[in-house]
Amino acid sequence: MDAIDWSNISFGYMKTDYNVRSHFADGEWSAPTLETSEYLNLHMAATCLHYGQEVFEGLKAFRGKDGKIRIFRMRENALRLQSSCRGIMMAELPVDLFEEMVLLVVKKNERFVPPYESGASLYIRPLLIGTSAQVGVKPAKEYTFLIFVTPVGPYFKEGFKPTPMVIMREYDRAAPLGTGTYKVGGNYAASLKSGELAHEMGYSAVLYLDAKEKKYIDECGPANFFGIKNNTYITPKSTSILPSITNKSLMQLAEDMGLTVERRPVLEEELNTFEEAGACGTAAVISPILRIDDLSEHKTYEIAKDGKAGPVSEKLYRKLRAIQYGDEPDVHGWITIV
Repeated sequence: MDAIDWSNISFGYMKTDYNVRSHFADGEWSAPTLETSEYLNLHMAATCLHYGQEVFEGLKAFRGKDGKIRIFRMRENALRLQSSCRGIMMAELPVDLFEEMVLLVVKKNERFVPPYESGASLYIRPLLIGTSAQVGVKPAKEYTFLIFVTPVGPYFKEGFKPTPMVIMREYDRAAPLGTGTYKVGGNYAASLKSGELAHEMGYSAVLYLDAKEKKYIDECGPANFFGIKNNTYITPKSTSILPSITNKSLMQLAEDMGLTVERRPVLEEELNTFEEAGACGTAAVISPILRIDDLSEHKTYEIAKDGKAGPVSEKLYRKLRAIQYGDEPDVHGWITIV
């Protein structure tokens, strides 16, 4: 542990002491068990491998100045996991079992929660997979739910600095009535090709337009999009966007700060009018946007004209981080202390 440079760890996987698992069979979830193995023993005909019956979550634990460990909004993750399960016909995990297992795995890996001053955190990854051996296309009868944790640094190595993003009209992330609102692996697989192309061209993420009309803003790579103008926080409403818990939190904080909050369809042309814009999610909280290039239309939307994050984005970012680390009071009941 002494060899870990907490201030310079990447957003990647590091082995920790324990993961926790529960199995679903005959209509019941088993009591949680702790495991030290990083591997799963899976039947080769498991539905997760063939028919994509896989849902996951992402949340974080933070060590405060007071030494206490705080988990951010885990109930919201439990509820979103249930929604994903309903979306692709998997057994729903009870909220209380989810919360019990999150607390257990964080406690058992407490030594991996980075120190307060490092700016790093403990990433918590719940995963639920269909494990029944079957060849027919139908929902599994048996499931495994597990949670592992790993300490992480910032998702974007640039940190809280504006980066360029790109619109690639020839790629879609999710269909309007498809699985976009669920946290399933297939949505991320669908974004890999365009995401890699964007990185090769020097962009930090792809800004996806709606798949049906290519007129409206959808998601921002693996994150939600928001824009700021006229003292208003605006975020897209769409049937193919994952409901981000970070975005939900930022909307509440924006309201607390006296901003008007609008969740509505956002036309691409409206990008011209934003004073600030960003991508938001668990991994990065907020990634401010420098500019957005629409390659096939030969358009550029300059957002951060001076190259710096806007004042509202910065205030929201600092406020949310302060709540997560316990530096500011948790007036909305978002924090669970381990």
